[in-house]
Amino acid sequence: MTTAAASATPERPLRALWLTETYPPSRGGMAQSCDRIVRGLRRAGVLVDVLHFVPTARGGRPWVLEAQAAGRYLACPVEDDPAHALNRAWTTLQAQPEAITHVVAFGGSRPIMAGPVLAAWLGVPLVTLIRGNDFDAAVFSTRRRPILEDALERSALVIANSRSKVERIAAMHPSTRTRWIANGIEAEWTLAPSDRAHAAAWRAQRGDRLTLGLFGQLKAKKGGVFLLDALLRSGVADRFHLLLAGWMAPDMEAWLAEHDLEHTALPFLDRYELLPWYAACDFIAIPSFYDGLPNVLVEAAALGVPLIASRVDGMADVLTDGETAFLFDPGDEPRAAWALQRAARLEPAQRERMASACRQLASTTLDGDREIAGYVEALEQTRDGRLTAVR
Repeated sequence: MTTAAASATPERPLRALWLTETYPPSRGGMAQSCDRIVRGLRRAGVLVDVLHFVPTARGGRPWVLEAQAAGRYLACPVEDDPAHALNRAWTTLQAQPEAITHVVAFGGSRPIMAGPVLAAWLGVPLVTLIRGNDFDAAVFSTRRRPILEDALERSALVIANSRSKVERIAAMHPSTRTRWIANGIEAEWTLAPSDRAHAAAWRAQRGDRLTLGLFGQLKAKKGGVFLLDALLRSGVADRFHLLLAGWMAPDMEAWLAEHDLEHTALPFLDRYELLPWYAACDFIAIPSFYDGLPNVLVEAAALGVPLIASRVDGMADVLTDGETAFLFDPGDEPRAAWALQRAARLEPAQRERMASACRQLASTTLDGDREIAGYVEALEQTRDGRLTAVR
C-alpha cells in the first residue's frame, strides 16, 4: 500500500479505503446509510475496505482485519488514545497492502480528521462525505472547525446529501469541487403482508384518530418538543394519536409526562422492525431545526406515508408542499400548527394521492440505484486526482 503502488491506472479497479465511525453493528441512521452505500458500491464492482473507528464505550468489536465480499473490514477500537488507534490502523493496513485508489471519509470527527492524513500517505484522492451534523456542528466550533477546514481544502471532491450544505461549503471553499447526492432507498424496502396485518390491527384499536409518527433519535435538533407545542396550538390534537419510536431527549420525555396527549412510545427499533409501524402511520413528522436528508424521510416516502416537515436542507430539496408533504419553515410554530391542521382535515382520497406522489418520489429522485451510480461516477471522476501536498 505504498504511494507508488496506489497510483491509479484505467485498468485497476476502484478500491476505496472507507473511514467511518458509524457502521453495523452500530445502530442509527448514519450506520444504516453507511452500510447501504458500502453494500451498493460493492454490488456495483467497487472494492471497499471499511476502516471502522469503534468507541469502546459502545462495546464495539475488538481489533480485527477480516476479508469480506468485495473488500475488507477493519474494526479499530479508539479506546482512550485516538492517536494510538489511528497509527495502529495504518500499520495494520500496511502489513496487508492493497492498491487503494481513494480514501473516503464518511462523516464523523475521526474520519474527517484522519482522511487527509491517510490520503496523503497513500498518494490518492480524498473524497469527503458530509453527513448529519458534520458541517453544522463543526463550522461553529473553535475546536472542530480547523479539522473540518483542512479536510474540505484537501478533498478532491466533497459530497453532501443536501444542496444547502453544498452551497455553503462552496461559498467557504470556492476552489473545492462539491456535489449533491441524495440519500436513496433499496428496492427491497417493502411491506410484507404480516406488516400490513399488524398495522391494521393496531390502528383498529385507535378508533378514528389519525396516527402521526416521529421516528429515530429525537434529539434537540429534531424539534420534537417544538412539534408537540405546535400540536397543542393547532387545536386538532384530538384528531391524532402520536406514535414515538426511538430515543427521546429528556426534555421531550418531561413534556409528555406533563401533558395529557394520547401517544404510544416504543423503544429504539432496528430498521426492518419499524416496517409495520410505518404502515400504521397516516403521516410521519420531521420538524427539524436543521438536518440533512433523514433516512426516515426516504423510508416513509417509499412506503407511501406523506410527511409533515420543516422546509430545511435536504428535506427542502426533495419535498413539495401539498404534494408529498405539508411544509413549514424551521421553528415557525404557527405554520407548523397550520400544517397539522391541513393534515387533520385531509380527505382520504387526497391522502392517497399524496401517498402515490411519495412513492413516485422514492422511485425517481430517491432511488437507491441512482444514489449508488452517483457515488461510482464520483469515484471514477476523481480517480486520477491528487492532494495538493502530494502533487
